[in-house]
Amino acid sequence: MATTTGPLGLPEAVRGCLFDMDGVLTATAEVHAAAWKETFDAFLRARAQETAQPFVAFDEVADYDRYVDGRTRADGVRSFLASRGVALPEGQPDDPPEAATVNGLGNRKNALLLERLAHDGVRVFEGSLRYVRAVKERGLGRAVVSASANAAQVLEAAGIADLFEARIDGLVVARRGLKGKPAPDMFLAGAEALGLAPSEAAVFEDALAGVEAGRAGAFAFVVGVDRVGQAQALREHGADVVVGDLAELLEQR
Repeated sequence: MATTTGPLGLPEAVRGCLFDMDGVLTATAEVHAAAWKETFDAFLRARAQETAQPFVAFDEVADYDRYVDGRTRADGVRSFLASRGVALPEGQPDDPPEAATVNGLGNRKNALLLERLAHDGVRVFEGSLRYVRAVKERGLGRAVVSASANAAQVLEAAGIADLFEARIDGLVVARRGLKGKPAPDMFLAGAEALGLAPSEAAVFEDALAGVEAGRAGAFAFVVGVDRVGQAQALREHGADVVVGDLAELLEQR
């Protein structure tokens, strides 16, 4: 495990920071979880009626963390349904939300998410905002690396888009054919966008899949952000350090 020696709670070798968005920068992970629950519960309830099997609801903490958080929408659908022994046809990217396909369920979740964001807005974690500004003041590179296809809109709505020099999101993943987390591809692309080698970049993640991706990419440092009481799991998946809020790193000076 790497050790922290710099003023930002990072190794001195770090020249850039790669931030996940939902759950690290913005309090949108809970909104995602609620949209996934509404999507999956409707699907599972209908399937239970068709198969005469008991309905078991989607757990927006355990199932979300284990199968969905940090992954692209399609990967999240596949991962969770596989845990229930369900396989659906892929369908097409423009499938309607009511279609019983991987893309259809993903599009249903996205529609629900956008409704919730439009109604409730976007809240930024103040400790994260302080930390990103401190990173900028010290001249380190900054990129957002998020599986969300709505990352640009969320960052703009939160008023923090101008704090970052690069963005690798779900749209970039689809366009470039990158593998989603827990593969390291997205973070590697983020480092490349900043002109850095993995050994010069730190990863900030709240998702188990994201922490695993940071470790798989051999990055200089992986910070796990524990918002839901999974500190030990974050460590087991490869976090060098786990904090409840990024501002804690500033207090380690």
